Formats: sequence, C-alpha cells, structure tokens
Amino acid sequence: MKAILSTAPGGPETLTIGDIEAPQPGPGEVRIRVQACGVNYPDTLIIEDKYQFRPERPFAPGGEVSGEIDALGEGVDALKLGDRVMALVSWGGMAEQVVTAATQCVVMPADMPFDEAAALIFTYGTSYHALKQRAAIAAGETLLVLGAAGGVGLSAVELGRAMGARVVAAASSESKVQLAKERGAQVGLIYPRGPFDKAGTKALSTQFKEAVGADGADVIYDAVGGDYAEASLRAVAWKGRFLVVGFPAGIPSIPLNLALLKGCQIVGVFWGAFTKREQAENAQNNKELLEFYKQGKIRPHVSQRFSLSDAGQAISELAERRAMGKVVVTID
Repeated sequence: MKAILSTAPGGPETLTIGDIEAPQPGPGEVRIRVQACGVNYPDTLIIEDKYQFRPERPFAPGGEVSGEIDALGEGVDALKLGDRVMALVSWGGMAEQVVTAATQCVVMPADMPFDEAAALIFTYGTSYHALKQRAAIAAGETLLVLGAAGGVGLSAVELGRAMGARVVAAASSESKVQLAKERGAQVGLIYPRGPFDKAGTKALSTQFKEAVGADGADVIYDAVGGDYAEASLRAVAWKGRFLVVGFPAGIPSIPLNLALLKGCQIVGVFWGAFTKREQAENAQNNKELLEFYKQGKIRPHVSQRFSLSDAGQAISELAERRAMGKVVVTID
C-alpha cells in the first residue's frame, strides 16, 4: 500500500511517498481503508522525534482518520465491515490503510463527508474535554481563546458558544479573527507576533484585559504558549481556570505568584490520555459532539486539502502557523 513515510528524523521536507506492507488487525482491532487524514500539531513533532512516542521507522504520520472498515480483528463485534468511521490511530494515518483499536473508532453520521470527519474528533474532542471536564465552563462565563483560528482554537470558539459562554477570540491577523467571529466569537482581538520583552508582555496583557472586560476571563484556553501565556493569565478572573493546551510558540515560564494572587487554577489538558484512561466518559463526549454536529452548532472548517503525495506540504502549513481551521490529506 502507498504511504507517506518518515525514514529519518527531520521536518516535513524529509517525508517521501513509498510502498509498505498493509497492516493486519489483531484482537480487538479493525483495519480502515483511509479516505482522509486530519493534520494535527503532534504530526509536526513526531517526525522530528520530539513527541512522547517514537515509532520505529519507517512510519507514516497522521493520528486522525476517516474511512471504511475493511478488516476485523478477533473479538470485534460492535463494528462491521463497510462501517464508515472516524478514528484515532496515534500514527500511520497518512496511508491507504491503517489499523487501530475498535474502541478508538466512532461511527460517522450518514451525511458527514470524509474530510469533515477527519477534522472533527481530535480538535473538538480536545476542546470539549478541556471546556467540559477540565474547566467546567458555565453559561454566561467569559472564555478567552488564544490561537482562535487554528484547529483546536476554532473548535473551542464554536464549542464555547454552543455551551453558552461569551467568547473572546485572539489571533495573529484580521482574517483569522474574522473567521473566529464567523464561527461564534462575540469579541475579537489581533495580537502581535512574539517573543516579547517585559514592556511588550505588559502591553499585550492590557490588550487582553480590555477585550475580556473588567471582571476578567473566567476561562482561558491557551493553545499557543510562549510569552502569550503569562500575558493572558494576567487577564484571568478571580477563581478563573487557565487551560494548558499546546505550545507552538514555545513552553512558557509562568510566575506562580499570579495563580496565588488571582486565586485561579492552572489546568493541564491531556486529551490523548483521557481517551484511554476514561473511555466511558470519552465515549459520552463523542456522542454529545455528534449531536452538536447534527444540530449545526459545530462544523469543522477544512481550509485546505492535499493529496497523499503532498502530505509533507500539508504538515508544513501547520508547522509554520499558516493554517486556519483544519488541513486534511485526502487518500484516493
């Protein structure tokens, strides 16, 4: 079968198209004939050996797919051949076929396109877990989203609005802020490119405070990191929750006296571990996300589609922070 392969540590330019043996499902597993693969931040890390998992090479990146089940492992009875599913696979998704645990699959709604299905479960799953389980966000609270036009950021905007929050979207350009507003944000702000010195951090914090209002942000969804983290934390409300989601701008150093002074919580969001450790709760989340989708409250914004042979370019779009919404690799 065809796959885009990482044969040595490096950036997207090191990926090559090649042929590898089709995988076979083991007990409790299914094989999916892949139709589309969503591109996510871990894909930029795993090919450089910077992710928490280091698969044996050669391997295909891609942890989120949609397609049709074409083989069943022993003991799988909840799914059948031909089922249209979206699934998590850790890696291997940028290929014609991939194997994953049956428990990591979600049956798609009949009218859902494959590209949207490959762009839903990772980003919306992360954001829903963050807002529901980790922040316990309530209707009427103010949510500040950093990186609001990226994959997880835009999903947080949509879900925050669907859950009744007042959403403030922060992004690096007018077009990105406008997209977030189109998806439900009531307020938007454009922040400058970092890194920042002390004066720059203070100015950025003032910008955040003005956007969220005098009472501060009840929940801050930080999918950016770097110097943006401290600046936004200074705009958190009393007893607010600061969600640690991702670090494309670098891992931040946060003065912990801010948490004391604000009486706030700094909360880690590790959705991948949640899906494995709390499977029943994750399954309920997925059920609720599909209901939001059917009601039209959420819909993945697929901004770019690439062929399998151009998958390296797709990862570059994300790595260089040009992507808006989701980038998807389609497999014919």
